[in-house]
Amino acid sequence: MALVALLGGLLGGLLVASPLSAADADKPIAVGDKAPDFELPVQGKNGFVTLSQLNEQGPVVVVVLRGYPGYQCSICKRQVGNIINRAKALAAALGDQPNRVLLVYPGNESSAELDRLATQFIGGRRMPDPLVMVCDPGMEMVKSWGLRWDTPRETAYPAAYVIGAGRRVEWAKVSDSHAGRASVDDILKALKNL
Repeated sequence: MALVALLGGLLGGLLVASPLSAADADKPIAVGDKAPDFELPVQGKNGFVTLSQLNEQGPVVVVVLRGYPGYQCSICKRQVGNIINRAKALAAALGDQPNRVLLVYPGNESSAELDRLATQFIGGRRMPDPLVMVCDPGMEMVKSWGLRWDTPRETAYPAAYVIGAGRRVEWAKVSDSHAGRASVDDILKALKNL
């Protein structure tokens, strides 16, 4: 009888809850989640960056840009410019270790073509420590993090994450539009609260 009541309660709860849609499976990772690992090519170099390896040395900031949705995003350029301008403050907050802030440039293009577009996006700017730009050809990282903006002329929802020990998401800000980006001050505040 207790089993029947338990099953009835569980089934009743399922019937009351809204059904899962395909979109629910693709929700962005959130605070408390374990960030899926990735290995992405470094823009303009022959190396790769692996989140799990970087995370062994401390927190990692991951900033997902819109990449190349058919044009270079001016809001992404402004955001990256602000991050570059505050690189010293970010480095200090992250213990002055290299490659602690990953700028992810996603796109459907091949690795070589996406690298060319990312180089065009950066222009003449240099990536100071602790910043590193990585490419996400085929948008595998973006998909695994639930950030794929799957409409024409879109790639990824702009997002920023602070990844703590064990690849746990400690802070996140995901925009559902081109605007609403995380500021450097938002990221620094999140790092201070670790």
